[in-house]
Amino acid sequence: MKEFLFGFLMIIVYFAPCALIALLSRKLFKIPDEIFRKILHFILLGSLFVFVFAYKTWWISALSCLVFIIIVYPILKLCERFKQYSYIVTERKKGELKNSLIYVFLMFSVVIFVCWGLLNDKLLVLVSIYAWGFGDALAALIGTKFGKHKLYKKKSYEGTIAMFITSFISVFIILLFRGVIPWYLNLIVAITTGIVTTTVELFTPNGLDTATCPIASMCSTILMLLLFGGLL
Repeated sequence: MKEFLFGFLMIIVYFAPCALIALLSRKLFKIPDEIFRKILHFILLGSLFVFVFAYKTWWISALSCLVFIIIVYPILKLCERFKQYSYIVTERKKGELKNSLIYVFLMFSVVIFVCWGLLNDKLLVLVSIYAWGFGDALAALIGTKFGKHKLYKKKSYEGTIAMFITSFISVFIILLFRGVIPWYLNLIVAITTGIVTTTVELFTPNGLDTATCPIASMCSTILMLLLFGGLL
């Protein structure tokens, strides 16, 4: 119980100032909608670090993700009654933020269960989710700003390349820090996971990549590490 309460307190300590700073910045500096959405996206990604390292037990960490949904979802639903809510959080359609909350933290709990619970490897949780998370955010920003050449539906070559590069770098850095196998094998794993995650993101319908991409990157990374003898 103490572990759960301490960890959840750390989550609140993380989210409270982040949310306050983001909302004040939105109001004071007139941040464009797409950029503000990605700021919220990065805040969610940063919370994963807290969920993983504020706890010593995997199932308490996974449980905290579910408890977070149970607490925050009704709060967001209540906020939807206020006219300024959708403008402040830049929702493209009603209920987008609270639905994304469910998808993201359910996905967190699943990846925590597999990577930390079954494989006893916290850093693989970060690899699996950050391979998608940072790449997806930068792909949207780069694609919106510089995407001149269409690749598939609304997605551009520029955004897709940004997705791959960011995904590759994220995976490679974490695997180097993990240090279980030589750097050149980590390089191969990172390139493969980057390609797999980018391909899945490219062909996944809008909104579903929150689930498909982390699962794809997780499976790709685990299989490649298994091939190279890199699992703990």
